[in-house]
Amino acid sequence: MGSCVFCAIVTGESSAAVVLDEPSFVGFLDVRPVFKGHVLLVPREHVETLPDLPAGLRDGFLDAAQRLCVAVKEALGAQGSFVAMNNIVSQSVPHLHLHVVPRTKGDGLRGFFWPRTTYADGEADSYATTLRAALA
Repeated sequence: MGSCVFCAIVTGESSAAVVLDEPSFVGFLDVRPVFKGHVLLVPREHVETLPDLPAGLRDGFLDAAQRLCVAVKEALGAQGSFVAMNNIVSQSVPHLHLHVVPRTKGDGLRGFFWPRTTYADGEADSYATTLRAALA
């Protein structure tokens, strides 16, 4: 994928502040971080969304994400982390990437980046039933 900015980082064609460099995954600092130390984790293989991630990479991807969560906490003095991923909508680069953002109580980040809603009476059960059927 010659036009993919993350593929260019993976191959070394574009520079990045790399924090994790492994055979299947690369982690690097986001150039527009929510907070300093904000890491993006990507598979080396061009995969656009989480559903596209090959089964053989799933465990390693989560393992790398866990290690990055520990690293931002220990190395940066964070109290925890915010971990997020978009699939298509709001996905600024069409290459699977997981955000690991260092968090500290009182850092100013409030909730999620989108408005919240509520379910009407019985509506949650309807949504749950619909989703269970899709998973079956």
